[in-house]
Amino acid sequence: MDFIEIAKNAKTASIKAQKLSNDVKNSALTKIAESLEAHKSEIFDANKQDMIEAKALLDSGEISQAIYNRLKLDENKMRDMIQGLIDISKLPDPVNKKLMERELDEGLVLTKVSCPIGVLGIIFEARPDVISQISALAIKSSNAVILKGGKESTNTNKAILGVINSALDTIEGFPKNMLNQVFSRDDVKEMLSADKYIDLIIPRGGNSLVQFIKSNTKIPVLGHADGICHIFVDETADLEMAKKIIVDAKTQYPSACNSVETLLISDKFQNDKELLDSLVDAGIKLIDKPESWHKEYSDKILAYKYVSSVDEAIDHINEYGSGHTESIITSNKTNAEHFMDLVDSAGVYHNASTRFADGFRYGFGAEVGISTNKTHARGPVGMDGLVIYKYKLRGSGDTVINYVNGEKHFTHKDLL
Repeated sequence: MDFIEIAKNAKTASIKAQKLSNDVKNSALTKIAESLEAHKSEIFDANKQDMIEAKALLDSGEISQAIYNRLKLDENKMRDMIQGLIDISKLPDPVNKKLMERELDEGLVLTKVSCPIGVLGIIFEARPDVISQISALAIKSSNAVILKGGKESTNTNKAILGVINSALDTIEGFPKNMLNQVFSRDDVKEMLSADKYIDLIIPRGGNSLVQFIKSNTKIPVLGHADGICHIFVDETADLEMAKKIIVDAKTQYPSACNSVETLLISDKFQNDKELLDSLVDAGIKLIDKPESWHKEYSDKILAYKYVSSVDEAIDHINEYGSGHTESIITSNKTNAEHFMDLVDSAGVYHNASTRFADGFRYGFGAEVGISTNKTHARGPVGMDGLVIYKYKLRGSGDTVINYVNGEKHFTHKDLL
């Protein structure tokens, strides 16, 4: 089947999905969770094959170490995938929520309701657990999806989506062709030009992937190009807290986009040497004169710099950051609030690791990705980022001319 046929079918499915009941969607999510548990050994076998093939790509320089690290699917990730499906099934239905109700005049009522975006095109590198996350969020938000994963995860991607779609085939009333998968580079080109059928593109990958997508499509793009996250150690920071947070933010998963890349230290912080020594002891390579302050290392490498004030830290972040996630470690609540108010990023934290920037950790069940956009959705994007809204106007033969000539007058009375 060619791409346009897949896209047409997905569009048809997305329209049918708008009438899905919450019970049907929850039944689908529960069935998928059960099926993933029942077939996880097959999925792990497929992932092992991908890991073997990806090692050759890594050795030849075709993929990065960060991509290779993200590819592995283990029991912990599988547990999170299954739990994410269960968690999403317990969340309220995000579709057909009444957001506003206003009487324009007697018998003429305007309602604003949430509705699905439609068809989502997802292009991602490695991270095969993305398929489960996005499928779950798409089902709950009544969107259709077309997924294009990297060649390094083809076997795992096929195995996971195969299990998911087999589970959906058992759910009465669930539309066919809601969840689709394509594999070739030509499919990516087709996807980026299919603005008649696809409503939103979501890239999950490195800067080059995101920039290519943004430069080659008329379809709106939701996502982030870089994860240049910062931590600022203020002069009143607790030393032990600072050690714990920074080590977590840098070493817990260095290749993640919410891993800290730049450490800013107040020049009035008196325990700076002990702090830096502790980071080296934790296996972190420190750089005090990086080639660029706008660099994502995706490794146990951390650039650091001394600043004279919280405002200098804010200026540095707003100049060199990517709008992802930043944190201040301080005992001064005034400085903390000042930092969180003025730093222009999707996530701003006080005394917490940047690694919390995640849809699952935010209680969204899962995420389709992190957005640094300034419109529609920002930060970890869960179900609320996959719905838009429409206006429904209910009248009884009303016409505008009666208001233009003064025969009738608007009441504009809010009912909700």
